[in-house]
Amino acid sequence: MSDRSAGTPAGHVRIAPRLETDRLILRPHRVEDFPDCVAMWRDPQVVKYTIGSEAPPQRTWQRLLAYCGHWALLGFGYWAVESKVSGRYIGELGFADYHRDLPDYVQGLPEIGWALAVEAQGQGYASEALRKVLEWGDANLGAASTFCIIQRENQVSVHLARKIGYLTTLREATDSEPAMLLARAAPAA
Repeated sequence: MSDRSAGTPAGHVRIAPRLETDRLILRPHRVEDFPDCVAMWRDPQVVKYTIGSEAPPQRTWQRLLAYCGHWALLGFGYWAVESKVSGRYIGELGFADYHRDLPDYVQGLPEIGWALAVEAQGQGYASEALRKVLEWGDANLGAASTFCIIQRENQVSVHLARKIGYLTTLREATDSEPAMLLARAAPAA
């Protein structure tokens, strides 16, 4: 089956391409990932700094469909992260355009995000996978920059974002808006 849809521009990817790192496989989401996605998005430690509260299965199903829809409509999206050793789904990450109510200077820019199951955290998987995703993005997105949104209390993710190149602070976190916006410029061609 082709990765391109009829009528889409050349280079428009319809599904997430398979990427590999030393320890991980980044691949399209599958229906079989749904139970693991539900478990991850119900974990209080995962949702604390992301969506704020545990997600019911319906919301997680919509999330899974949205990931696939990003690829079909925009040519980029999220990957499922799978451990090469266990073959298990351990999280997801990638680029999105959620049409959030954000300042004009980030409208239309790809937003990078990540979430790993608690048992996969603290092992360097996120930075390993994000580096591969950024390499793909630099070669395929055609965007001058990308951005991420991180809750200021989530110092682990703030540190990770800075480690992978999100060094420009577009918006500081405040008491009224606790999320900060960070940007990373694409390397010059």
